[in-house]
Amino acid sequence: MESVEQKKDSINGGVNGHYKLKSFEDEDFDPAAPPPFKIAEIRAAIPQHCWVRNPWRSMSYVFRDVLVVFALMAAAVHFNSWYFWPIYWISQGTMFWAIFVLGHDCGHGSFSESTKLNNVVGHILHSAILVPYHGWRISHRTHHQNHGNVEKDESWVPMTESLYKSLTLRTKILRFTVPFPVLAFPMYLLYRSPGKEGSHFNPKSSLFAPNERAAVLTSTVCWTIMATLLCYLCFVFGPVRMLMLYGIPNLVFVIWLDAVTYLHHHGHDEQKLPWYRGKEWSYLRGGLTTVDRDYGLFNNIHHDIGTHVIHHLFPQIPHYHIVEATKAAKPVLGKYYREPKKSGPFPFHLVDNLVRSLDQDHYVSDSGDVVFYQTDPDFVKLINNKSL
Repeated sequence: MESVEQKKDSINGGVNGHYKLKSFEDEDFDPAAPPPFKIAEIRAAIPQHCWVRNPWRSMSYVFRDVLVVFALMAAAVHFNSWYFWPIYWISQGTMFWAIFVLGHDCGHGSFSESTKLNNVVGHILHSAILVPYHGWRISHRTHHQNHGNVEKDESWVPMTESLYKSLTLRTKILRFTVPFPVLAFPMYLLYRSPGKEGSHFNPKSSLFAPNERAAVLTSTVCWTIMATLLCYLCFVFGPVRMLMLYGIPNLVFVIWLDAVTYLHHHGHDEQKLPWYRGKEWSYLRGGLTTVDRDYGLFNNIHHDIGTHVIHHLFPQIPHYHIVEATKAAKPVLGKYYREPKKSGPFPFHLVDNLVRSLDQDHYVSDSGDVVFYQTDPDFVKLINNKSL
C-alpha cells in the first residue's frame, strides 16, 4: 500500500516523472490511463444544433465587441481623467482579448461555414490587435492537432530536462517568474518557444508548408499596414496619447492571452496533468489534459473561452454552443473532466494557480512516453532567496 510520503512524492514530481499520479480525493483514478470511451461517443452525446455555425449570430458578437471598443475609447477621450484611465486600460484590454477570441474562432472555422468570411473577419480582428492572422492560425492548428504531445505541441510546450538545464538563468527567470511569462506573446510570434525555431511573420518559416506561404504573407502585410497606421496616428495625436488609448490596452490583452492559454493546460488544483510521447499519445488523450476554467463575469465577455476541453476536442463548435456541448458531454467524460472551481465576479483564485504552476512546472523527463512536470529545487531556492 502506498505510504503518505510516497503520495506526497508523486504530487511533487517523483524521481524521473514516470509514475501513476493520484489525487488524494480519488485514489483509484489515473488521469494518464487511456480513457474507457472513444471520441465518437463524446461527439454523439453533443446535440446536433451545437454544431451549427450561424454567421449572423457570429457577426452579432463582432458588432457588439467593436461597439464596446469604440464606446470605451470615446469615454476615455471625453473624461481624460487619471481616475478613469486605469478603468479604461483594463476594460479595453479585456475587449481586445474578446476580439482576439472571435478571430480565433474564424481561424478554426467555427465562426461560419464560409472560408472567405472567416478569413476576412479574422484578418480584420487580428490585425487590429497586431496579431498575424494566418501565421498564428496555422501554428494554433498545430497546437490543436498535437495537444498534450511533448514533441509536437506548439503552445506552452514543456521543456525536456536536458533543454531546461541548457538554458541561461536569465532565460529561466523570464520563462518561469511572474510577470514575465504573461508578457511573452509578442516574443513568441517573433521567435517561438525555447527549443523551437521560426517566426509567425516569415512565410518561409518551418512553421508553414510551402502552400501556406502566400496566406502567411498576406497576414504579415495586413499586420504591417496596421503597425504603419499606428505609427501615423502617433504623429497625429502624439505617442503618449496613443500609448494610453492603444498601447497599454494591448499590453493588458497580451496578459490575458498568455495567462488564459497557460491555464488551459497547467496548474490544476488536484493533479498534475500528463504529457505524452510516441505510441502513448492520441488525439483524445492529449485533448483530455486540457482544463476548463471559470472566469466569473468575464466568461460571457470573452466568449466562454475558459470552457476549453470540448473546444480542444471539437474546435469547429461555435463558442455560443460550447457550454451546452460541455454539459452534454460530461456524463461520457466522467472523471476525465475536471470540474472548474467556481469563481466570484473576478477570477482572483486563478492567480494562485498560475503562480504556483510556474513555480513548480519546470521540465519533463527526457525519456518516457507518459511524463509529468517536475520542479527544479535549485531554481526555486534561488528565486525565493532573491525575493527576500
